[in-house]
Amino acid sequence: MAEEFNTDGMLDMFLYESTQLLEKLEGILLDKQDAESFDDSDINEIFRVMHTIKGSSGIMMYENITKVAHRLEDVFYYLRESRPENVPHLELVDKVLAVSDFISGELAKIKDGEKADGEETELLADLDDFLNRLKGEIKDQGIRLPKKQKHEEPSQFYIAPVASEESKFYRVVIHYRNDTQMSNLRAYSATYALKEVAEDLLYTPEDIISNEASSDVILAEGFYMLLQTKITEDEIRELIDSSEAETIDIEQINAEQYGKGLVELGHAEAPPVVINLDGEPVPEKKEEPKAPMPGDYVVKSKETGKGKTLAKNQPKQQSIISVNVEKMDALMDLIGELVISEAVVLQNPDLNVPGLELANFQKAAGQLSKITTELQEIIMSLRMMPLTSVFQKMKRIVFDVSKKLGKDIELEVIGENTEVDKNIIEHISDPLMHLVRNSVDHGIEEDAEDRTKLGKPAKGKITLEAKNEGGKVYISVRDDGKGLNREKLYNKALSNGLIGDKAITDFTDKEIYRFITLPGFSTKEVVTEYSGRGVGMDVVVKNIQTIGGRLDIDSTEGQGSEMTLVIPLTLAIINGIVVQVGNSSFVMETASVKEFVRVTEDAIVQEPSGEEYIVLRGECYPFIRLKDKYDLEDATSTVSDGIVVVLEHEGSQVCVLIDRLLREQEIVVKPIPSYIRKVKGLSGCTQLGDGSIALILDISGLMENKERSQ
Repeated sequence: MAEEFNTDGMLDMFLYESTQLLEKLEGILLDKQDAESFDDSDINEIFRVMHTIKGSSGIMMYENITKVAHRLEDVFYYLRESRPENVPHLELVDKVLAVSDFISGELAKIKDGEKADGEETELLADLDDFLNRLKGEIKDQGIRLPKKQKHEEPSQFYIAPVASEESKFYRVVIHYRNDTQMSNLRAYSATYALKEVAEDLLYTPEDIISNEASSDVILAEGFYMLLQTKITEDEIRELIDSSEAETIDIEQINAEQYGKGLVELGHAEAPPVVINLDGEPVPEKKEEPKAPMPGDYVVKSKETGKGKTLAKNQPKQQSIISVNVEKMDALMDLIGELVISEAVVLQNPDLNVPGLELANFQKAAGQLSKITTELQEIIMSLRMMPLTSVFQKMKRIVFDVSKKLGKDIELEVIGENTEVDKNIIEHISDPLMHLVRNSVDHGIEEDAEDRTKLGKPAKGKITLEAKNEGGKVYISVRDDGKGLNREKLYNKALSNGLIGDKAITDFTDKEIYRFITLPGFSTKEVVTEYSGRGVGMDVVVKNIQTIGGRLDIDSTEGQGSEMTLVIPLTLAIINGIVVQVGNSSFVMETASVKEFVRVTEDAIVQEPSGEEYIVLRGECYPFIRLKDKYDLEDATSTVSDGIVVVLEHEGSQVCVLIDRLLREQEIVVKPIPSYIRKVKGLSGCTQLGDGSIALILDISGLMENKERSQ
C-alpha cells in the first residue's frame, strides 16, 4: 500500500521557493548580460537553480516544469563539464530567460488555482537544437563530451541489490538549520535527487511525507541515508540541495560497514523501501505500532545547570516563521482600531470634570500610549519589504525593451534595499514599469550618433534610485537622453484641446512637463508595442495618487529627464494635526504643515476674478477659506479671528484659514466610502476620540483646484 502523497501542504512553500530561485536566476542573467560569457560560479549556480526546481516540481507532479528545467539543466551540465569556448552568450541568455518566463507563467497559473497546462514542446525543441549545436562546437574544439546525465525513471529500486565492482557505499547525514521550514520536504527532495543514481537507498525517518511530525525529528536529530551507488562523494554533494542545510556529512564505508549501518539505523530486518515512478516511497505493510507504554515519555532528572528535557526526540525551537500576508493585514487593521480606541479613552469627555484627580490615570495612560506606539512600530517593521524584487523586474524590462528597439542601454540601480510597506510595493510596480519603459523608448535617442555629437557616450544610461527621507520614499527614474521639448509638448496639448487656448507663457516649465500625464497625450507619431496610444502616464499618476503619492517631473533638453515617485512609507497610520472649521473637523498631515500664523485683513489681496492671495513677509501665497470651499456653517469669515496654516506640497505653498487648532495625534486613515461622491481636496477620513468623523485634507488636490481656477 503506497504511502499517501498529498502536496497541498507543500504548495505555498513550493511557489515561494521557486519564485525566489527564478528571481536569483534573472539577477545572474541581467548582471552578466554584457559579459562575454558566464563564469564557473554562475554556471554552477544556474545549474543548481534548475536542478532544485526540477526536483521540487517533480515532487509536486508538475511535469511540464520538470521537463523544461531538466532540459536547461542538461545545457549547463555540458557547459560545466566541458567548459567550451565561443558559446553564443546572448543567445544563451535568451534561452534561459525563455525558460524563466515559461516557469513563471506556470507558477502564476498555479497561484491563481488554475492548472499548469502550458505547452512546453516548442521550448524543449528549441533547447534541444541549442544543445545539439553546443555539442557540435564542443567536438569541433577537440573537447571530449561528458557522459550524459542519466534521468531514467526506474519502475522501482529496493534494498540490497547485488553490488558490482564499481559500487560504492556511503553514509549520508544532513543537518538542517533550526529555522528551516518543512524540513521533511527538504529531506524528501534529497532522496528524490539521489534515486536517479542509487542502486540501493535507505533513510530514516521513513514517513517523511505522510507524517508532518517527522520534520521535528529531522531538525532535532538530522536526516540519515545509506546509499549504494557508483558515483563519487562530490557528485553526491552536488545532487543534494544545500540551500537550507547546515552540514552535509558524507562518509564512504565498505560493504561490511554498510551492513552494520543498516543495523545501527534499526533497519536490518526492515522490509525493502520501494520508490515508484512518481518518486513516492512505498514501504510494504507494517504491523500497527504498539501503544506507548508508561515511561516511554519521561522527564530526565535535572542535571546541574541544565533544564528538564523530554527523553524522546525533543526538537530545537525555530527562530523564524513565515506568516500569511492576510493575517498581517488583519493584525494591522486591529492595530488601527487599537489606536482609535486609545484616543476614545484618553479624550473621553467624561474626564473633563472640574476638580477630578487624574494623576494616576494620566500615568497609566502614558504607559498605554507608549506600549501602543511600540506595538505599532513593530507591526509596521514586519510589513516592510525591500524594493529589490521590484527593481529586479525593471532590469528585465530594460533588457527586453532596449533589445527590441535596438538601443544600447545600461541600467544603474541605487538603493534597492530601501524598505516600504508591502501593500505599497504592490501599487508601485506597474507605475514604475511605465516610467522605465518611457525612459527607454522616449528618453534615450534612437541613433547613437546623435548622442556622440552632443559629447555623450554612445551607450545610453538609465538610473533607478530609491531613498528614504522624512517619512517618504523617493523613487526616481533618470535618463541621459534627449530630454523634454517644452514647445513640442505645448503644441501637442494645444492641438489635442487639452489646455484650451492658453498661451505658452501662462505655464511654468514644470506645468508643461506635467502635460505628459494628461489622458490621451502622447508625443509618439507612430504607435508601437510600447507607446503611442496616449495611455500610461495618466494611469501612473492615478495609481500613485491612490496611495497618497505624487509624480515629480524635471527635464533639461538635450541632457535628459528625471521622473520621481514620492510615496508614503505606509498607508495605514499617519501623524496628523486636527483642526476645526465651524462644526467640522479636518486633519492635515504633519509633514505638510510649514507654519501657523495670525494675520489681519490688510494682508489679503483680492483679484478682480475673486481669487484671494495672502502676503507674508513680502511673499504672495494662494489663499483658501475652507468655510467657502465646502460651504461650512458657523465658521469664521474674519481672517483676524482665525488661524492661517501654511501648507507645502511639491515645493509650492498654499495658505488655508481655519477656526482653531485642536491637537496633534496619530491618525488611522480610512477611505471615503464609495457611495459618497469624490470631492477634490479630500483624501480620506478618520474617527476621532470623541467618536466624531474628521476628513483628511489632500494638499495636492487643494493646490490643483487653486491652479485651475487661476
